[in-house]
Amino acid sequence: MSNIQHIIEERPSNIGNFLVGRLLPFKGKRMVGPFAFIDHMGPACLSDHENLDVGPHPHIGLSTLTYLLEGSMMHRDSLGTELEIQPGAVNWMTAGRGIVHSERTPAYLRTSEKMLHGLQIWVALPLHLEDMEPAFSHTPAQDLPTWQEDGLSFKLIAGQALGHTSPVPVYSPLYFLEIKSTHRQTVNLGSGLYGESGLYILEGGIATEGHVFEPKQLLVTQDSTLCSFELLENTTVYLFGGAPFPEERFIYWNFVASTREKIEDAKARWTAQTFPPVPGETDFVPLPPQPLGLKA
Repeated sequence: MSNIQHIIEERPSNIGNFLVGRLLPFKGKRMVGPFAFIDHMGPACLSDHENLDVGPHPHIGLSTLTYLLEGSMMHRDSLGTELEIQPGAVNWMTAGRGIVHSERTPAYLRTSEKMLHGLQIWVALPLHLEDMEPAFSHTPAQDLPTWQEDGLSFKLIAGQALGHTSPVPVYSPLYFLEIKSTHRQTVNLGSGLYGESGLYILEGGIATEGHVFEPKQLLVTQDSTLCSFELLENTTVYLFGGAPFPEERFIYWNFVASTREKIEDAKARWTAQTFPPVPGETDFVPLPPQPLGLKA
């Protein structure tokens, strides 16, 4: 694995009374391919009076990918979707011109101890689809491509890579791949990746170019040369990336757009409460005065 341009450490951030590790955006690297935002949630053991409560909030210009490793979340959105997200499944919600959703601990878990661990990801939409109609797709865990190769376990969560295609309905060339090892093992992906690449170490570690990298680190290359490295024993990593867009993207709060004008329009619509509501939800999350992540 050569040409590492960025080594990004998780930074703590609070969402809905829950602490997460933020990986993207980063001040020196706003996006990796079309991936604009990645949070590592947990692992956290919540007590019988602690719950995840991310109230109804809006998105534009992106798809969200929720992938849980432990625990459960209840997803509700303005399309009328109400679905419990469980480990290994993929929730893929496309905002397009605008969608609103909430994420909460399910009712049956709210008064008991529970675990929560997973990844929350935003993938920016290509220019011609920024204003598409909102959509939602759920892919059960058993429908994702999984395979064994050279003593390694692979799972393609989204996109296309290494001769496999995930059923998650993505809108641009990308990949989000899980690789697991039980013993020290060299990974050689050859030309199976494309575009920009990022590698996130969830557990264990990797060795490359005389360096050892540890959990909660994200390594980024610009030209998909992230193809050969050594996994240490009991390691789980996530490889993601794809073709970057020719146009820059602006990020403000939960909005991603190719122009500041689209951001300003979304801010005005949310303040005026003209986004579609989430059935059964009455909370309103006000527009923050100085949200993090604005692309200057």
